[in-house]
Amino acid sequence: QVRVEESGGASVQAGGSLRLSCSTSDEYTYMRNCMGWFRQAPGKEREPVAAIYIPMGNKYQADSVKGRFTVSADNAKTTIDLQMNNLEPDDTAMYYCAAGGRLIGAGCLRAAYGYWGQGTQVTVSS
Repeated sequence: QVRVEESGGASVQAGGSLRLSCSTSDEYTYMRNCMGWFRQAPGKEREPVAAIYIPMGNKYQADSVKGRFTVSADNAKTTIDLQMNNLEPDDTAMYYCAAGGRLIGAGCLRAAYGYWGQGTQVTVSS
């Protein structure tokens, strides 16, 4: 069983920054697939935020976070981070990390992920 664990969620004011981290227990799955960040706000569907295709290092971001959020990977540690700058109240959500995403033509944001973490809460106040 592949374990995925997020950390770093917190409450911040608008304009602030946070860095989320995600670790996975399975190096084989990590090194051959997409790793992604998703979020779900109350009353809304889960949406992709950012992702990275680990074998090639290709990065993908949702339009809503471009220029503010950056995904990065530390392959030696089988972890990915999400650096979030200039946070807005609309960024308030539970953030989930996912592993094992099978790359498709549209990239990693719409990949089918097999393993999910429990989530970490990000709250941005105005």
